[in-house]
Amino acid sequence: MSTEYDEYLMDDNLHINWYPGHMKKTKDLLRDNLKLVDVVVELLDSRIPFSSKNPDIDKFVGDKPRVVVLNKSDLADKEKLDKWVEYYKQQGIRAIPVDTSKGVGLNKIISECKNVTKDKMESLKEKGRKERAIRMMIVGVPNVGKSSIINKLTGRRSAQTGDKPGVTKGKQWVRLKGDLELLDTPGILWPKFEDQEVALNLAFTRAIKDEILDIETLALKLIERLMKIEPEKLKARYKLESLGEHPLETMDMIGRKRGFITGRKELDYTRIATTVLNEFRDGKIGNITLEIPDDIK
Repeated sequence: MSTEYDEYLMDDNLHINWYPGHMKKTKDLLRDNLKLVDVVVELLDSRIPFSSKNPDIDKFVGDKPRVVVLNKSDLADKEKLDKWVEYYKQQGIRAIPVDTSKGVGLNKIISECKNVTKDKMESLKEKGRKERAIRMMIVGVPNVGKSSIINKLTGRRSAQTGDKPGVTKGKQWVRLKGDLELLDTPGILWPKFEDQEVALNLAFTRAIKDEILDIETLALKLIERLMKIEPEKLKARYKLESLGEHPLETMDMIGRKRGFITGRKELDYTRIATTVLNEFRDGKIGNITLEIPDDIK
């Protein structure tokens, strides 16, 4: 990567468009199995609630009862997270912040699923239908933490987990405590990102595989965003007295501060990029939310 800042200003584009073949199969799986469930649990990333919301899901779900889960709440900014909860409340939807590492909010998912399906289950009972478990479907983009939530709800390692998108490969029914059954599905993205800022947010949080991206440019874009919305946290994490005039200058400062120098005495941009991306994803730069309801166009 060049250290010429004017070159960076002329050419800093990173166009993201990723739609693996299995995503279409997942879409068909979702559509075909929706009729089997009573409630849809829509899982969003608390750091990017808008960007991690798949617009296709609204079309699929329609009027079926829905519960919104704001996962990874431990990595988000509390004040901004509260704004998202209020945003959904105004739409008549209860959004539940969840932190799977501490088990926060998990019981509320079960109770809210029972709450929103109460009328349907009572109607079935009145018609003389045999009492059965409430059937849930959990949906969300890759790497939003579906398997981790399922494992916590079941109390056992019932779903495969991993810190990469695409770990859940196919449909699986999972029995939950509290007389519920859950249909897990693979993560689903959409064929084309109309808004590249949405695509970047998904890439920042690893919903899109690093392997198909230019991580140096991606990290540069993240630094640019953090310089705008969380400059103090960025300075504190990398022990910088000030930030650069341009994102690449800040990236250079981070590299020198951490000693990421190659054998030829040049900055190791791959190492800088990997470090910044991983430390953002792990919450080491701080609790950061990249968007708020006011940002929705």
